[in-house]
Amino acid sequence: MACATDVARQFLPCVQPVPSSMGGETARSINLTCNGLSPPQPQYNAENNHDQDTTVATRVLIIGATGFIGRFVAEASVKSGRPTYALVRPTTLSSKPKVIQSLVDSGIQVVYGCLHDHNSLVKAIRQVDVVISTVGGALILDQLKIVDAIKEVGTVKRFLPSEFGHDVDRADPVEPALSFYIEKRKVRRAVEEAKIPYTYICCNSIAGWPYYYHTHPTELPPPKEQFEIYGDGSVKAFFVTGDDIGAYTMKAVDDPRTLNKSIHFRPPKNFLNLNELADIWENKINRTLPRVSVSAEDLVMIAKANFMPSSIVAALTHDIFINGCQFKFPIQEPHHVEACELYPDIKYTTMEDFFQGYL
Repeated sequence: MACATDVARQFLPCVQPVPSSMGGETARSINLTCNGLSPPQPQYNAENNHDQDTTVATRVLIIGATGFIGRFVAEASVKSGRPTYALVRPTTLSSKPKVIQSLVDSGIQVVYGCLHDHNSLVKAIRQVDVVISTVGGALILDQLKIVDAIKEVGTVKRFLPSEFGHDVDRADPVEPALSFYIEKRKVRRAVEEAKIPYTYICCNSIAGWPYYYHTHPTELPPPKEQFEIYGDGSVKAFFVTGDDIGAYTMKAVDDPRTLNKSIHFRPPKNFLNLNELADIWENKINRTLPRVSVSAEDLVMIAKANFMPSSIVAALTHDIFINGCQFKFPIQEPHHVEACELYPDIKYTTMEDFFQGYL
């Protein structure tokens, strides 16, 4: 797959220098074309990956910064004071010009390139200490190209692949979500085999009413006519806002306590079942709504219809609210840590406060 560069040239004037507060560096737009070169396969230089000067701010590259989760992570990275770069396809300039401009306005250095051009990846990754991928489901296996580029550079101190959900090694949803998880597992194994230092972000559920047919619950308000309750509504899940996902992620990127571990987001006040979530919303709107049951069989039937994205969302909904995939295992060292315990200074948003924003 090739990336067009003519569109990038047309929009390049919109990219402004990053403020001097960004680590004292002068920003520059790097127009990296995708030329389809086959990447070499060197071994990662594991001996160099911990030689970080802690007096210098960690430089962060975000791949997928224009996406739903990526924007929260990018914003949190800038707020943390870290020099922040975003790898953006030139074609994205025409499809999301306002998003690109907002990244630039926030102080992010836009670097043009794509996952299918090994040279552009290497050039971008050489500039940073941490690589965070927030790419969407269709690009999960393309992260293997990021792994190859990190191996060539050999000095990246942390890689966060696109997880931002459940612990894929501990969850077994029905299809088509299972195939999605298998792809994520392949990326994990490639990272570990290459001995690339990593952190896996297991943030559980995005705050919002969990509609089984909609990918991003925050894009829709909570129900106003009736609740759809999965099963009997008694199975609990952890809900985390996008802003808090970004904040916890940026705490973890260079924390030695999260090195080569999965970090799980389990805010105790947001450990709720659907009946409790419905109660909170009813208290906000001062009225009671009907509760309609959606059975486990209903969710599996929707999943089997293989109609995207509703089928994969239904499969994940089944795993969360029928199987209880988020809490059926303990968080234990040496390979797992919990975000709220590591970072008690972060005052996460409760679902009470989150729902208040819809009034």
